[in-house]
Amino acid sequence: MSALWTAADLCAATGGTGGADVTGIAIDSRATVAGDLFVALLAERDGHDFVADAFGRGAACAMVTRDMPGGPCLRVADTLDGLTALGAAGRARSRARVVAVTGSVAKTTVKEMLRHGLSAQAPVHASAASHNNQWGVPLTLARQQPGAAYAVIEIGMNNRGEIAPLARLAQPHVAVITNIGTAHIGHLGSEAAIADEKGDILLGLTQGGTAVLPADSPFFASLAARAKSQGAAVVGFGEAPEASARLLGFTGSAEGGVAEVSLHGTHLTIALGAPGRHMAVNALAALAAAAALGADPARFAASLADFDAVAGRGQRIALRLAGGGQALLLDESYNASTASIRAALAVLAAQPARRRIAVLGDMRELGEHGPALHAGLAADAAAADLVFACGPLMAGMFAGLPAEKRGAHADDSATLAPIVAAAVRDGDALMVKGSLGSRMAVVVTALKGLSQ
Repeated sequence: MSALWTAADLCAATGGTGGADVTGIAIDSRATVAGDLFVALLAERDGHDFVADAFGRGAACAMVTRDMPGGPCLRVADTLDGLTALGAAGRARSRARVVAVTGSVAKTTVKEMLRHGLSAQAPVHASAASHNNQWGVPLTLARQQPGAAYAVIEIGMNNRGEIAPLARLAQPHVAVITNIGTAHIGHLGSEAAIADEKGDILLGLTQGGTAVLPADSPFFASLAARAKSQGAAVVGFGEAPEASARLLGFTGSAEGGVAEVSLHGTHLTIALGAPGRHMAVNALAALAAAAALGADPARFAASLADFDAVAGRGQRIALRLAGGGQALLLDESYNASTASIRAALAVLAAQPARRRIAVLGDMRELGEHGPALHAGLAADAAAADLVFACGPLMAGMFAGLPAEKRGAHADDSATLAPIVAAAVRDGDALMVKGSLGSRMAVVVTALKGLSQ
């Protein structure tokens, strides 16, 4: 395999010394493979403590701030700065058309739709998992292969001021804002402040770029004005009459749906392999972005028929129960907001099942808004036949349910998981959702353990 970065390239990009030719980049020693550059980041633990493990797994080089035994080292003043510089160099040498995606919810889903649909037309490089933060974005850019025709970069945030430097690093030709919601409102204070932060993705747009914006959002006009002031073209997507990419109609089923859309006046039909009206809107955002990148919209739309929701974001898992029979698990455990929980509950309601069971964990980073936002979900959750709740905030939602809908509440997912698993019966459909910090994946693991 040819080098992704030569030793000379690494030194030129980072200002470091030493180095070796490498074929990949890793920041987790456990995920390191032969030929990788292992970057010893300083996080909860010092990455230098894992350099020996990385070399033991075949790393060709380690980016470090001090001499380390075991193999060739690229010595830099700061490893995060070094990785960021390497990401910038990766972007500078790339000939790919780049799209960056942010938003309160659906970032990863839209990113994966773009990866899936664009891959049917040309080589694509995209963020792995949810690598969307101060180390994830440069890592994605640094890993980009020279032959990629398209690059899809996910950009997230927790606090004000985090998106702008990442957007400027990515320099997208197309920037997508999926929506503006209450995620991280505890840190930013208001949805208007969230809109301002999400809008900072526009600061990275290349000259003559395109902004793909949620036309149904109350913040659409201000975001569009901001984009136009920077010389960007604006494509609104959604159900609003003025949307350039407009959802004309949607017919849903338990496993997917069919969306009728208009893209710049051209009618297209999108068969979706993942259920929910919100998935049709996500597909519309992806379609608009793909067209702005120069991809064939009709081919892109056709490719979404076999797009499956990814793990933690609506993945469907059939459970074959030990005592006989089957149940369906909808894994939404990766993250949660009020909008995404309501969308997931709607998908649960569409499932043909004897009982529809919602398992909901706390939404995080909502600050003083948290109790009211959780309690406000009770009416939506009550559409399920049975509800289990996890965490102190979801206790408020649980208390607002009719008594016959209450399964159980627990303070943590480890306590709740066996209770939910013991309640599963043949013919049930279960949906598990909560913020990452609520660790609802523990419940998902317990439910998977029921399958024989």
